[in-house]
Amino acid sequence: MVGSVPVGGGAPITVQSMTTTKTADVEGTLAQIYALKAAGADIVRCTCNEKEAAEGLAQIVPRSPVPIVADIHFHVEMALAALEAGVDCLRLNPGNLRKAEEIRLVARECKDRGVPVRIGVNAGSLDPRLMKKYGGATPEALVESAQVELGLFAEEGFDNVKISVKASNVPLMIEAYRQLSEVTDHPLHLGVTEAGPPPAGTIKSTAGIATLLCEGIGDTIRYSLTTDPVEEAKAGRVLLEALGLRKRTSVDLIACPACGRAEIDVYKVAQEAQAALENRQIPLQVAVMGCVVNGPGEARSADLGIAAGRHRGHLFIRGEIVRVVPEDEMVAALVDEAEKLVAEGFEARLAAADKTAATEAEADRLALLDHRGADANGSQARVDLIAKRLNSQPGASTEP
Repeated sequence: MVGSVPVGGGAPITVQSMTTTKTADVEGTLAQIYALKAAGADIVRCTCNEKEAAEGLAQIVPRSPVPIVADIHFHVEMALAALEAGVDCLRLNPGNLRKAEEIRLVARECKDRGVPVRIGVNAGSLDPRLMKKYGGATPEALVESAQVELGLFAEEGFDNVKISVKASNVPLMIEAYRQLSEVTDHPLHLGVTEAGPPPAGTIKSTAGIATLLCEGIGDTIRYSLTTDPVEEAKAGRVLLEALGLRKRTSVDLIACPACGRAEIDVYKVAQEAQAALENRQIPLQVAVMGCVVNGPGEARSADLGIAAGRHRGHLFIRGEIVRVVPEDEMVAALVDEAEKLVAEGFEARLAAADKTAATEAEADRLALLDHRGADANGSQARVDLIAKRLNSQPGASTEP
């Protein structure tokens, strides 16, 4: 338990992030913690690297909406001070806090207070002795680092621990967690450290974290991105919702990639819809489709969607057209219908559908097909060309 949040043991996978403010700045740090909570963070880590930071934590912890983890690197005194501040968990880096007697002291203090510890192994700060033994930051070296720390904790009868073995190299990170999962039942904290700025950092983090989650490895996650940490929390939340590992609490906007059939600027409308919906508590899948020829059918699985055609927007609920609106009202209509769906439910909104909307939408679809041709992509011409080429080959035959 990290405060009131369970980690491991079949509990829902949680999202973590870390503040970038100076912890001594109590009001600034709390403002960021609240923003992280709103974006989907379940647990937040703050650095405790100096006396002023520890004093700040004493004021932050009782006012925080989520459990607080204190990040400890070089000084055991900071770990003890963070415990006095009332933090919900400590993160210790075995590569930077190496004295066995100090580690045992922290273990005893945490055991007495019922405070868990994350053993945070990092490929970039591995103990030089392990680097020499393995010839570098290998998966085996990362796992042994965690096991050495676990051994020191065990000597004090302390096992309230979760573990991370992070690396900025994605294949290295994946293999380290795979090996670790084979030798321990402690909860695992997943992350690709120093992933960098989006979009590359987001892709690297997703590649590593999602791979392991799909293998059943991992209990809590953090995206380590060079950007506003709110983006880390958002990315973590979206990943878990996309994998079906977390109940949807926000909009999942899907959109066609656009093509020659598109009747609107799909990119613009999709971005406007995303901006309008993302901060609302709307747990729906919403589709933005560029044309009515295939749009409602292709997005039939979406809870709600809109497709453009002949300067109008065709609003549909689970594939059924319920309203036709002017093109410049498409986004507003989406937001309005989304809020009504959440408040009233699907049956009520389908019952309230404009009965003429489906007829109008079908007329628009047929008109577009007529304008562009039923074979808009020229498929039949290609079929005829293939037949002609094959029949012209020596010895060609249509016989089986």
